[in-house]
Amino acid sequence: MKNSKKWLYALLLLIVVAIVGVFVPSVELGVDDPNIVSGDVAWMLTSTALVLLMTPGLAFFYGGMVDPRNIISTILQSFVAMGIVSMIWVVVGFSLAFGDSIGPDGFGLVGNPLTFLMFKNVGGYTNPEMSPTIPFALFALFQLKFAIITPALITGSFAGRVRFRAYMIFISLFTIFIYAPLAHWTWHPNGFLRNMGVLDFAGGTVVHMSAGFAALAGAMFLGKRTKSRYNEKRSNIPFVLLGAGMLWFGWFGFNAGSALEASSTAVLALLNTNTASAAAMLTWIFLDGARGHKPSGLGAAIGLVVGLVAITPAAGFVTVGASITIGVIASIVSNYAITLQGKTSLDDTLDVFPAHGMGGITGMILTAVFAHDVGLIHGEIRTFLMHIIALVIVGIFTFGGSYILYWITNKFVSLRVSEYSEAKGLDISQHDESYSFAYKE
Repeated sequence: MKNSKKWLYALLLLIVVAIVGVFVPSVELGVDDPNIVSGDVAWMLTSTALVLLMTPGLAFFYGGMVDPRNIISTILQSFVAMGIVSMIWVVVGFSLAFGDSIGPDGFGLVGNPLTFLMFKNVGGYTNPEMSPTIPFALFALFQLKFAIITPALITGSFAGRVRFRAYMIFISLFTIFIYAPLAHWTWHPNGFLRNMGVLDFAGGTVVHMSAGFAALAGAMFLGKRTKSRYNEKRSNIPFVLLGAGMLWFGWFGFNAGSALEASSTAVLALLNTNTASAAAMLTWIFLDGARGHKPSGLGAAIGLVVGLVAITPAAGFVTVGASITIGVIASIVSNYAITLQGKTSLDDTLDVFPAHGMGGITGMILTAVFAHDVGLIHGEIRTFLMHIIALVIVGIFTFGGSYILYWITNKFVSLRVSEYSEAKGLDISQHDESYSFAYKE
């Protein structure tokens, strides 16, 4: 009964939002805006759909890696992010990320939450600063898909031991207090990281580094899984490969769409994305073989995703040759990071920090090395130094901030399930559902 009341409160909150939404003034469709470029609109509609596909892809990617008794709960954690973050984004998240900048000129810290409250003034007209050739609403929707996948990425670090209600609270807080300000710093015209000269073409810092450090904090806060004979099982390697394929496909929208136009820059980003992923996958397979392991579907899938992560901040800023280098280096770094983590007491269930965190860090550093005109190889040092400073700032902010949010969440609802629920599996204990064959002895 006590839990039923908590779900009722959540339902009532959603109903209040729904009622308020009725009274938000409508906005013009912008059909007469001469700045709209139909080709750009078509490409960004496609890219927005592609990026959303990445979250179900991630669900299968993670779901196939966990114990069979946790496969549904792991997949659902990604899916529910699509619902929660979408609501938060419309109500206040987009305002915090891209609203009128709060902070000195050139040093914006966060957007005014009232600027686009309930998507007020987010409609069919272009925005000269953020969406010069596409409707502002389309820009907002494209950015939403990035906000959705970021907390979903974190789930792999505490898979198999997190309470579903607590997870929902945490990702709500994370979106508001970590993701939105970080997006403002990096992508808003007045954001201070952007004005420092930090280059993040499609979210290596905003998405992957933030998720990686939040995952590290989560693994530390929740502690190790209870030892059982189920801990080392992989539920479904074909699911992992399916998810990796969906991620690779969707990533073309993630990176090439970040050009915000159908242009040669979008083509370059798509080319680099595919090439880096291919290079990273092959590197992972070859490295495993050189270390005496057989080539595996799991290794190939992880390798290609690491390549996608690493090229993300650099996609529109480097040559195709540099994208190969980025993919190879990131794959080697993450492969050894996973090996090293396995020798520690840290229980990052699906190696989120070694893969996404280290992949994002590597990509951010190498962006500053290879970027057109301003990279280290061109004799320029300022961008490289700014990236190192940004790495420290983002790392402290996302790790420390996330750890505090885990602590706050835990005060409301215990983050960790009971030992009995963990042994039983989260599919049954949290959702009363099962991937049936997993329970046949």
